[in-house]
This record gives sequence, C-alpha cells and structure tokens, in this order.
Amino acid sequence: MVVLGRIVAPFGIQGWVKIHPFGDDPLSWRKMPQWWLSNDAEAPTQAWRPLQVQGCRMHGKGLVASFEDVADRSAAEALNGCFIGAPRDALPAPATDEYYWHDLVGLAVENEAGEALGTVSGLLSTGVHDVLQVQDGDEERLIPFVAAYVLDVDLATRRIRVTWERDW
Repeated sequence: MVVLGRIVAPFGIQGWVKIHPFGDDPLSWRKMPQWWLSNDAEAPTQAWRPLQVQGCRMHGKGLVASFEDVADRSAAEALNGCFIGAPRDALPAPATDEYYWHDLVGLAVENEAGEALGTVSGLLSTGVHDVLQVQDGDEERLIPFVAAYVLDVDLATRRIRVTWERDW
C-alpha cells in the first residue's frame, strides 16, 4: 500500500473528515472511487479497509472528504487517526518529473562527484517545497527537492543525483 495521508479530525456534522495529505496533489485522489484506511501505516494490504468516496475537496492546506456509510460526526470521529492509502496500481500515473513520495523512499543519493550521501528515509513538506530526508548512518541531511539541487531521479537504478556536498 502507498500511504497518501492521514485523517486528522472530523469536519462538520455530516460525516466529513479533515485529511493531512502526504504530497502535493491530493485532488488527484478523486480519480480513485475508493480509498483504503488503516490504523497502521505498515499494515499488510489485506488489513486495509476500502471505503467508497462520496466527496472530496481542498480546504485550506488540507483536504476534506466524505465516505459512504460515514453519515455523521460520530462515525467520522471513529476514523480519526486512520491512514489513507491505495495500492500502487490504483494511483493515477505521475506526470513527467513528478514522483510519489513512496517511490523516492529507499533511493540512494549521490552528489555530482559520485560520493554517496545516504538513502532517502522520508520527505518533509515545508509548504514552499518538499525536502528529502537523507540518512547516512547516524547523520541526516535535509536536501530541498527542487531542480536547483536535484539533478535527476532514476527510479530504474534507484538513484537520485544532487548538487550537494558531503560536508554541508
């Protein structure tokens, strides 16, 4: 499962929920007729529960959504804290030079000189742009995921090449 976001609170009294998306295009999720929910982001695929989406829209920096069979605030409160995910094949294809965070985690990062900087352990959304969390043993580097620093992403070789020095 690819984890897309997390339900953070009920929204209103008609069963809607507020969602914190993990990525920058959550409205693309509307193309999926159902989403999968789980209390554990690491749960096996069969443990995720599918829910039919009734409505979905942006609200501030987040998203609000409603599901079939979630008719009131009490039912929405029961979903609080659940992760939202989808099987990889259910997701819309990313555009050229766009990536799902899930696809970047685990990729090796090296600089222009070919020096290994570590492995992507996660990403952060700062509001302005995303930031790669690159783990190298006990050291963590935070590298802005923007064209000025990221030269190329090669999913086939599982490598990201950056303009970044080891001692930065």
